[in-house]
Amino acid sequence: MQPGSACHRSLVTNSQAAISARNLTLTLGTSEAPVEILRGIDLDIERGSTVALLGPSGSGKSSLMAVLSGLERATGGTLQVAGEDFAAMDEDALAHARRGRIGIVLQAFHLLPTMTALENVATPMELGGDSDAQERAKAELEAVGLGHRLDHYPQQLSGGEQQRVAIARALAPRPALVFADEPTGNLDAATGHEIVELLFSRRAETGATLLVITHDPELAQHCERVLQLGDGRIASDVSK
Repeated sequence: MQPGSACHRSLVTNSQAAISARNLTLTLGTSEAPVEILRGIDLDIERGSTVALLGPSGSGKSSLMAVLSGLERATGGTLQVAGEDFAAMDEDALAHARRGRIGIVLQAFHLLPTMTALENVATPMELGGDSDAQERAKAELEAVGLGHRLDHYPQQLSGGEQQRVAIARALAPRPALVFADEPTGNLDAATGHEIVELLFSRRAETGATLLVITHDPELAQHCERVLQLGDGRIASDVSK
């Protein structure tokens, strides 16, 4: 049994869970030389909660986030995310299920260089069929303090401003879940602090569930719950 898991499960019903995983596994490589990345993850994450995921390199943090966000298919186990059965879906179905339900913020920003800040935020929503994508994108960029930078391209923005655009892109569709993988990793300390405050204030206003991978103690301290991964398993689970 994973530390803290029995106690936490007793507090989370199926209707409250944003994420519910049982015996989740991920094995890569070949059948002759398999590499076990995730080794039986049992996890419930309550809707609207904030969770930090910590662990050394190679512990499975990014792989777990990839599986929980639908970017990678689990090898085994069951997985319910935002009311959808992710374990039963193929890659196309997972891509469809992510749309509008899941927002992702990455360390490297991943903005399209040929698009303005406004276009970077609006285009994914337009591709999803949202008729008011431009208005929503503008409103979200204003909310992250970039109302004056709508027509600027990524190369015209600082690292902190690019991450603000990435946060706006993740939150503009009002997803139920937001995943952030080292969102301050490419930023200096002062800018990182600003991004932490912004990420959590926007999450609070939208009510999204937030799961963040980080090595930043300040960022982890902002979360209500801290999971520690080790060797593909949850080594500790502490709620504040």
